[in-house]
Amino acid sequence: MIIIMEPGATLEEQQAVIARLEREGFKVHLSRGVERTIIGAIGDKTRLKSETLAALPGVEKVVPILQPYKLAGRDFHPEDTVVPVGDLTVGGRQVHIIAGPCAVESREQLLETAMAVREAGATMLRGGAYKPRSSPYSFQGLAAKGLEFLAEARELTGLPVVTEIMDPALVTAVAQVADVLQIGSRNMQNFALLQAVGRTQKPVLLKRGLSATIEEWLLAAEYILTEGNSQVILCERGIRTFETYTRNTLDLSAVPAVKHLSHLPVIVDPSHGTGRKFMVAPMARAALAAGADGLMIEVHPNPQEALSDGPQSLTPEQFARLVQEIRPIIAAGERELGHLVS
Repeated sequence: MIIIMEPGATLEEQQAVIARLEREGFKVHLSRGVERTIIGAIGDKTRLKSETLAALPGVEKVVPILQPYKLAGRDFHPEDTVVPVGDLTVGGRQVHIIAGPCAVESREQLLETAMAVREAGATMLRGGAYKPRSSPYSFQGLAAKGLEFLAEARELTGLPVVTEIMDPALVTAVAQVADVLQIGSRNMQNFALLQAVGRTQKPVLLKRGLSATIEEWLLAAEYILTEGNSQVILCERGIRTFETYTRNTLDLSAVPAVKHLSHLPVIVDPSHGTGRKFMVAPMARAALAAGADGLMIEVHPNPQEALSDGPQSLTPEQFARLVQEIRPIIAAGERELGHLVS
């Protein structure tokens, strides 16, 4: 349930409500807005009747949360969440572009790509050191050596690093390098992994599962939020449908739907969403028009030689053109393209 406090409720009245909830075994989450304070209570609602809470001083009303996701929903947190990533913020007025190769293949490949995407306007660097692949014979990434190259690329370019984590046992090692921990679509319902990244207090980019509903996606985010980590960024990357022409079906309707249901920022990955490079720029423009808070784009200096996802990777020149194409769309939405502080 959520307890909505009166506009003039004092701090003492708020603390009294919190103390009462905690005595009854509820887990309490506080959200202070511009006009009102909302207290979210998660637990056995039979322990405390809503009428009892409504009678406490400073309480305006008590509202049950009907959605299965509590912390991710707007009922509890009506204002948009803005996730800090170093000196950047994801959500709000700024639109950010995460760009880089699908996989870290070599030091030279990564550094060349990192410098090119930074020059073109990217504000974060993507690159997989550990790669989940459908086939055990496909390139699986450089592992620890890949993390080392990512750390060097950040040092040279200033770009925060976004990289995927696949195993709870690797959380500590990856978190030492990554500025944002990515949970890939195959691991969206790896609940032990979700809980592990939730305990890191590092920003988490949570991709939608291959066949996940919006509710399942938000419930996956709930696992991270319940561990105390509020820094969750959702990523729509396409879902599996009967269509075979594209790699996936990019569900751009999910952007306004999730923004209606949740306060978490949403970005879109048109590279995985289509699997075809000629479609990446049009779908990137459409994603921003739909209200996405950012994009995740695969870029490779030589896509034809890429060890993974070459057909959907843009060249640095194609990426630079895409950045210029999206500027008017961002401006039309009264937002601005994010930029690095230095």
